[in-house]
Amino acid sequence: MPVESALEFLRAADSRRTAESVTIVFGPHGFLREFIVGAVADKLSADGYQYRSYQIGASGDFGAVLDELGAADLFAARRLVVCRILKSHRDRGGEDVPEEDGVSPRGPSTGSESALSEAIEAQRGPNHLLVVYERDNLPARIRRAAEKASRIVTCARPYDNQLSGYVQQFARARGLKLAPGAAESLVEKHAGDLAAVANALGKAAILADPAKPLRPEDFSEPGSRRMPEVFEIADSLARGRAAMALAQVDRALALGRDPIEILAVEIIPVMRRMMVAAAMLARRRSPGEIAAALGASPMSGLVTRAIEGARGFGLERLRRSYTRTSELDEAFKNGTIKGREQALGALLLDLMTEKQQARTSPPPA
Repeated sequence: MPVESALEFLRAADSRRTAESVTIVFGPHGFLREFIVGAVADKLSADGYQYRSYQIGASGDFGAVLDELGAADLFAARRLVVCRILKSHRDRGGEDVPEEDGVSPRGPSTGSESALSEAIEAQRGPNHLLVVYERDNLPARIRRAAEKASRIVTCARPYDNQLSGYVQQFARARGLKLAPGAAESLVEKHAGDLAAVANALGKAAILADPAKPLRPEDFSEPGSRRMPEVFEIADSLARGRAAMALAQVDRALALGRDPIEILAVEIIPVMRRMMVAAAMLARRRSPGEIAAALGASPMSGLVTRAIEGARGFGLERLRRSYTRTSELDEAFKNGTIKGREQALGALLLDLMTEKQQARTSPPPA
């Protein structure tokens, strides 16, 4: 069978009544590979298939996968067997060495790539095999076996004229309808990042009315209900905009984020970076040396914000604030504080106070 693109596969999936016994997926676009897996799994799960997943790494073979395909299961008469072959498996270079005396360099022939190619040719159900290669091209042996009766899907990086088509397919997978211009608006807003587009559609699906098509303005969430992006709170703190950070935390908590996660992912790391920057500035280190200590480029916004925050708060105030932040994190994890939301708000108010004092205090002599 000819190789088809991921977009062609998704478009045909709705109209295809039955799936082939084997589907081979490969290509450089990791998100599309996994989206194809999800689409196949959703379709077959609706038909009563049980999901089984295997990963083949550098030291693995296909023995367990082939056993799963051929063995009977009293509780799962039909199974979808997903076999992800990681890049490290092919990088070893062992599979292309000819077998001798029925034994491959990777172990018994029953688990070799040759055995997998034979299983692909012979597979006729009731189970379905989905092989996902983490590489740009298929091995020649697997391609020859798959071309006879399997569906082969390549997940290449999409062309610009395909992006709107992918948006339509992502929306259809979530049961959403798009108004004219909505797909193009999403593509433009996320610069063709398909993962970000799918995430935006997923967020829109939470509040969307299935009977109404989504318009471009539906993806521009009002500030009162928009979930702050990850690290947006940290950015506000580093800029000294503690009041904005407090509002962002309130929205994040209202929309389901956990106070422990906000503290551990957003606040503590940015406080630590500002502490490092403040300590190095006190020793008259250059921005380049600070960037090296933080493990980032001198032009990185992360480094710039850390230096700005360090200069705005000052070393002593950052030490006090970082100590309080660490104590609060320990109290959260020990369960000694019940009102976590209120405690987090109080911490941000303390940071606002420290920032205001830094602005009004005279510089040290």
